[in-house]
Amino acid sequence: MSDLENAVLVTGGTAGIGLASAVALADKGFKVFVTGRSAPGLEAAVQADPRLTAIQADSSDLASIQAVADRIRAEGATLRVLVVNAGTAETTKLGQTDIATFDRTFDLNVKGVFFTVQTLEPLLIDGASVILIGSIVSIKGMADLSVYNASKAAVRSFARSWANDLRGRRIRVNTLSPGPVRTPLVQRLRGGDAASLDAFEAWAAEASPSGRIGQPEDIADVVTFLASDAARHVNGVELFVDGGLAQI
Repeated sequence: MSDLENAVLVTGGTAGIGLASAVALADKGFKVFVTGRSAPGLEAAVQADPRLTAIQADSSDLASIQAVADRIRAEGATLRVLVVNAGTAETTKLGQTDIATFDRTFDLNVKGVFFTVQTLEPLLIDGASVILIGSIVSIKGMADLSVYNASKAAVRSFARSWANDLRGRRIRVNTLSPGPVRTPLVQRLRGGDAASLDAFEAWAAEASPSGRIGQPEDIADVVTFLASDAARHVNGVELFVDGGLAQI
């Protein structure tokens, strides 16, 4: 099998969970495409791992998603794995949330996920694996994150529906839902403040039965499992990778 018949796309693949997943999949022998909005971010990702092929794209923009599909098709590649990771989060208090904040979150986390899968589906081989990166907030009512929480609940619902929609092609669709993970997104949510981040990590360690905050590699290891034939009978599930936090 050639690399182009064994290709993977990781959206939002320039940092954190996305980059760790892209590197882990490259380690498994996949040809890995990654997308990101930022040209410097893409350049840094390729410098970190030259095996990655970078495509600049905004997953909230339908024309940009189509351009990603066109680029992969032009390279003669088909997708064995699609990791839909691009997403965003903003703290939003009920009663103080404006429409722009709501739209930013749903445009990327819901509309972007839907149209990424719809647009890339023709490039998926029969028996492919689609991995949607969700969050434990799909079932946990985290304060001041109600818009984000709802967007990730929608992602979980997509996996259920698409596992059924794509059954004729034996394409598996699963949601991988991390708990707190030390990523640039979490650092941004804490305002880039080291003391605030330390306090958050201490809370996560205390709250989780595992006694620590997650690392991007914890999630990437499960991405490679869901991408593999070892997960051939895993379909439509929400798999929590959170040290047990969502279960207590």
